[in-house]
Amino acid sequence: MNKTVNINLANILFHIDEKAFTKLQRYLEAIKRSFQGTTGSDEIIADIEARIAELFHEKLENERQVITLKEVDEVINVMGQPEDYMVDEDIFEDAPRASEPSGKRVKKLYRDIDNKYIGGVCSGLEHYLGIDALWIRLFFIFFALFTGFGFIAYILLWILVPEAATTSQKLDMRGEPVNISNIERKVKEGFEDVTEKVKNVDYEKVGKKVKSSTHTFFDTLGDIIMFLFKVVGKFIGILLIIIGAATLIGLFIALFTVGVLDIVHIPGIDFYDMVSSTGTPVWLVSLLAFFAIGIPFFFLLYLGLKILVNNLKSIGNIAKFSLLGLWLLSIIGLTVLGVKQASAHAYTGTTTVKEELYFPADTLNVVMRSSEFYENQENIGIADMVISYNESGDRFLYSDDVRFDIKKSEDSLSRIRIRKDADGSSFGNARDRASKIDYSFSSEGNTLMLDDYLTTAVENKVRDQEIRVTVYLPEGKVVRLDESTRRHIARTMRYDKDIYRGDMVDYYWSMAADGELKCLGCPDDMSDDGTNDGRIIINEDGVDINIKDDEDSFEMKIDENGLKIKAEENN
Repeated sequence: MNKTVNINLANILFHIDEKAFTKLQRYLEAIKRSFQGTTGSDEIIADIEARIAELFHEKLENERQVITLKEVDEVINVMGQPEDYMVDEDIFEDAPRASEPSGKRVKKLYRDIDNKYIGGVCSGLEHYLGIDALWIRLFFIFFALFTGFGFIAYILLWILVPEAATTSQKLDMRGEPVNISNIERKVKEGFEDVTEKVKNVDYEKVGKKVKSSTHTFFDTLGDIIMFLFKVVGKFIGILLIIIGAATLIGLFIALFTVGVLDIVHIPGIDFYDMVSSTGTPVWLVSLLAFFAIGIPFFFLLYLGLKILVNNLKSIGNIAKFSLLGLWLLSIIGLTVLGVKQASAHAYTGTTTVKEELYFPADTLNVVMRSSEFYENQENIGIADMVISYNESGDRFLYSDDVRFDIKKSEDSLSRIRIRKDADGSSFGNARDRASKIDYSFSSEGNTLMLDDYLTTAVENKVRDQEIRVTVYLPEGKVVRLDESTRRHIARTMRYDKDIYRGDMVDYYWSMAADGELKCLGCPDDMSDDGTNDGRIIINEDGVDINIKDDEDSFEMKIDENGLKIKAEENN
């Protein structure tokens, strides 16, 4: 049973075996003696201790593991013996240098603060990629000016990539072995900031691995597979960075143009107030949406950087949990606003106006009249509702959601019924909003003129306002629909011909006893194309299929009344 000793090496606490401690202590004392009287000896020794602490930290699987003679020997093998580097280079410039471990180290990405213009990002990438820093700076400037991506990428790298502060980190940045010889050389070249504490101990393993001289087929195959996995991983990392950065740039632009500039009149921004039922400012909704969408894509971007850069500096648990909390608050806020917005359409209210119609002749002409309001409307709208202006320049809401139907009257009188519909958070609220819809009609002689639009005040907001007009005609009354009615004929219109309802405007129709309009003077075999070969119609009214030939016929209709199928075989 061996005793253990607690030591503080470069401000890191280690548990070490007593024998291993004795050997490490002799090794460090030998190093101090070898550099005694050398310029910058204190900095050299402090950085050597920091490097030894890093190597120990890499070899420990957990914080409670004890360092043994094995770990001490491996570290000494990496760092080298002090007597190997006691040659006075100023006197013996041509003397052969002690052999160093063969093979280049894997470079790590750091910010080169000794050759920086701003944050040292470009000069650090020069060492990592082997590309001149001038071209890298031009790359960032180009994409910053034309896409904004260069600016965001530079800021993120500045925040996430650690700076090469210690001599060990500067050697890692260049891919040089971190041993006593190189540490001494770098310190003598002018690195004077090696007394800082170790800022990042998440390093790649640098100890030499003993490999067999023979390389089997399976070892080679394994290396190929691992190489392919690394290539795929790097590709995924690049893809994540592109997706995350592009989304963040889009969100920044959207937040700036929509959320921030809502104080300036931009077409469409003021329409938000007429749609929203929460009263929440548009900038606040934009900010919540930015955090709800942007934070996950930021972590996606961060994940891509972690895949590409092995020693990427962590943003810290405080930042991670803060962003997580902000994201949860944004999601909760948007959910509450969404529920409140949906509740504004929870109920549909209706108000109805009925009047009798008097026509001197048996034929009624139905005409839809439009308004100059349509020419004064804004281009941006929602749910068939747009903003328009009257003669005084006052705004109001305008919609062409007007449909009319013709049905059989229960007596010998003609009547008109105008139904106004609107949504609201309650039946009372919905009925009140419906009653505030403005719609008019008039009759002159045998002509019934209906507005093809509705209007309402902007204070009533957009709540699916619509007009449904029903004209009741007694049996035998003839009606002719003007061309202006084509777009406004209701889907519930009943007539006896297989034509699209918009094509009814070309004919006269008589009200039959069964409530169905009968076409006067229409061909018996009339269909949409004037033939009896059948049709297939798919539109907003539903699905209408009618296939006819000399032997069989098949009809299927799916609309708001349900499903109707009829098949006949002609023998």
